[in-house]
Amino acid sequence: MKTHVSNSDIHLLSFEDKEVILLGTAHVSKESAKLVASVIEEEKPDTVCIELCQSRYQSIRQKNRWQNMDIIKVIKEKKAFLLLSNLLLASFQKRIAEKLDVKPGAEMISAIETAEKVGAQVHLADRDIRITLSRTWRVMSLWDKLKILFQLISSAGEIDEISEKDIEKMKQEDMLETLLADVKKSLPALRDILIDERDRYLAHKIRTAPGKRIVAVVGAGHVPGIKKYWEVNTDINSLEKIPPSSMFMRIFKWILPLSILTLFILGFSYGGTTAGAQMITWWIMANGLLAGLGALIAFAHPLTILSSILAAPLTSLNPMIAAGWVSGLVEAFSRKPKVKDFENLSEDILSIRGFRQNKVTKILLIVVLTNLGSAIGTFVAIPLMLKVL
Repeated sequence: MKTHVSNSDIHLLSFEDKEVILLGTAHVSKESAKLVASVIEEEKPDTVCIELCQSRYQSIRQKNRWQNMDIIKVIKEKKAFLLLSNLLLASFQKRIAEKLDVKPGAEMISAIETAEKVGAQVHLADRDIRITLSRTWRVMSLWDKLKILFQLISSAGEIDEISEKDIEKMKQEDMLETLLADVKKSLPALRDILIDERDRYLAHKIRTAPGKRIVAVVGAGHVPGIKKYWEVNTDINSLEKIPPSSMFMRIFKWILPLSILTLFILGFSYGGTTAGAQMITWWIMANGLLAGLGALIAFAHPLTILSSILAAPLTSLNPMIAAGWVSGLVEAFSRKPKVKDFENLSEDILSIRGFRQNKVTKILLIVVLTNLGSAIGTFVAIPLMLKVL
C-alpha cells in the first residue's frame, strides 16, 4: 500500500492475500469527500467498497428512479409505511446536506466517481436499507413506530434549529441512527439491528470483496465495529432475512376480532336486540369515523374518506385486510399519480407542503393515517361496547 498518511480516518487491515484501506468518513463533510478522492487516486485499488446498498446506489446514480414505482403494488404488498419512512429519511438527509452546502452522500459520490476514473471496480457493501428497516419495525411496538413517523415528519420544520453539536454527532452516525436515537434508548434491540448487525455485514462484504487491493469507504461510526468483527465468520444469509412476526402477534391478530365478534354475540344474547344494535353502532362509529378522520387529515379525496369510513368497521374484523389498503387504492384510482408526481418526488419530500400535495406521498400518508385511525377506533370501541353489557 502506498498510503502513509497519519490520519485517524484511515485504517489499514488485511485478510489472507488482501490489503484493505478502511476510510472512516463523515456523511456531511466536504473534507471526507476530498479525502476519499485523494486516497483512491493515490492507491489505484482493484476495488472500492462503499457503504451503500443497491437501492441507495440507484438513488444516487438514477435521478428518475421514482418514475418506475408501482404505487398500487406498494399498497398491495403492505409496504406503504416502509416506503413512507424511507422517503422521510431521504428528505431529512437531503435537507441536512443542503443546510451544510454538501451533496447528499458526497463522500460516496466521490468514491464512485474516483473509482471509475482509476478503473477500479465498485463493490456495494451495505445491507439493503429495506431489510434494515423491516428488521427494525419487527422489534418496535405500534407506539414506537408512530413516534418515529411523527419524529420524521416533524423534522421537516426543525432543520434550522440544528446546533453545531448536533451536526458533529451526525458526522459520526447514520441519519437513521440519529433519527431513532430516542427510541433506541428504550429499545436496546435497535442498536443490534442498526449498528452491530450492519458492522458484521460490512466487515464480511469488505473482507470478501474481489481484488487484492481494496479501499473501503464507510461512515466513521462503523469503523470500530468493522475492526471488531474483521476476523469473525459471519452468517450473512441470516442478516438478510426478515424475521417473521412473533407468535404472540400472529395469534393476537386473530384473537382480537374473534373477541369482538364474541362481544356482539353476548350483547344480543344477554342484552337483547337493543343492546346488540347499540354495540354495533358504537363499533361502526368509532372505527369508521376515526379511520375517516385519518384520511381527512391526509387531505384524501371525498370518495377515499367515504371508503375508509365504510371499510374500517369490516376490515378491523379481518386480520388479512386493513382499512388503509382500501382507502389507498381508492385514492390511487380517484387521483391517479401523474408522471410529474414521480419526477418531482425528490423535491416534494423536502417540505410538509410538498408531501401533502404530491399524489404519491399523499397516498402513502392516507394508507398510514387511515390504518392508525382504524386501530385507535378499535380500542376506543371496546370499552364503549362493554358499557352496553
